[in-house]
Amino acid sequence: MSPRPVDIEPAGLVQLPESGLGKGWEATAVFGLTVLLLSLGLVFMYSASSVLALRQGLPDTHYVLRQSAGAGFGVGLLMACAFIPYRLWEKCAWVLLGLSVTGLVLVVLPWTEAIAPEVNGARRWLRIGFSVQPSEIAKIAVVVWTAAMAVKKKDQFKSLRQGLGPFLLVWGVVIVLIILEPDLSTALVIGALGAVIVFAAGARLSHFIFLAALGAPLVWRQFAVGFRAERIEAFLNPASDPAGAGYQVHQSLVALGSGGLSGLGIGEGRQKFGFLPEAHNDFIFAMIGEEWGFLGVLLVVVLYTLIVLVGFRIASRAPDAFGELLAIGCSSLIALQAFLHMAVGLALAPPTGLSLPLVSFGRSNLVMTLVALGILISVARAAPGGKAAYA
Repeated sequence: MSPRPVDIEPAGLVQLPESGLGKGWEATAVFGLTVLLLSLGLVFMYSASSVLALRQGLPDTHYVLRQSAGAGFGVGLLMACAFIPYRLWEKCAWVLLGLSVTGLVLVVLPWTEAIAPEVNGARRWLRIGFSVQPSEIAKIAVVVWTAAMAVKKKDQFKSLRQGLGPFLLVWGVVIVLIILEPDLSTALVIGALGAVIVFAAGARLSHFIFLAALGAPLVWRQFAVGFRAERIEAFLNPASDPAGAGYQVHQSLVALGSGGLSGLGIGEGRQKFGFLPEAHNDFIFAMIGEEWGFLGVLLVVVLYTLIVLVGFRIASRAPDAFGELLAIGCSSLIALQAFLHMAVGLALAPPTGLSLPLVSFGRSNLVMTLVALGILISVARAAPGGKAAYA
């Protein structure tokens, strides 16, 4: 008589061992992926910025040390947000929105140039003992506020006036203030973030189509004049002005093409020697391609994709509608910025000036990205199988 087979199939879902972030694997995965991408980002950023620092008469580590300081502060905020009950954000939604709008107003007022000076033709920073970019805070504020209001208005989305109307009014105030800086790319990202959240909450697709048709002429007016029109022309035909409006895109493609499969080697990139402007910021993805090659680019794409996919899984397992929408908003914030930045480097989108999250130089963006990831971890900890941040 043959022995009875032993049932070795687990009785339920496989759980990771208890950790500081809880039993569920999602929170630990987000934290681990964040630390990995942040660490790689500092390596990328040092290589891309060292030559620029030396040309400015500064130590070669100038920019990476500043970024590291921002990373340390941001990781502290990430941990704080991870252990703060995410529902507290719902109670603070209006306060957070009000603070961000106040900062945006201070940036564009004509008599506040002492604390909001013009840099490269734009006023985007407040310098109040330290520098902060209010539009970066506005991204988080809009995500939190939209998620909180969408929960309250989920039964009114059948009506354009009562459903989307209040959202359009508030988004419009934030977006107009950011456009006045001017920073059209951030304004469009904020509008897209709000739209994603309310669509996930039940807003009707027909309303978005109607509003898109209505707003298209206004958006076209912003793109059809000045340097934006030149960028669109260079995007549609990069060879039309390779030394002018198409210069950045052309050099970005040269950098990516030079990298081949495995890259020229860490620190061996040539485009950072004055050929590619903003190599440590707006076009750092191109520098990664030049020095790390296709394999490095693939690694970066995979890491962002994993963070976003885990983020949407966290949203699907959230204990309530607010947690779900908050997780969708935070995941979309990472996805929109990362993939738009990479699309610009690959000449698949016009130059936007958007940072590559956790990688590009810019402490305001870095800190707010880490805050968003901390909120995402907080939602994951409260999900079934996680370790709730509250009873």
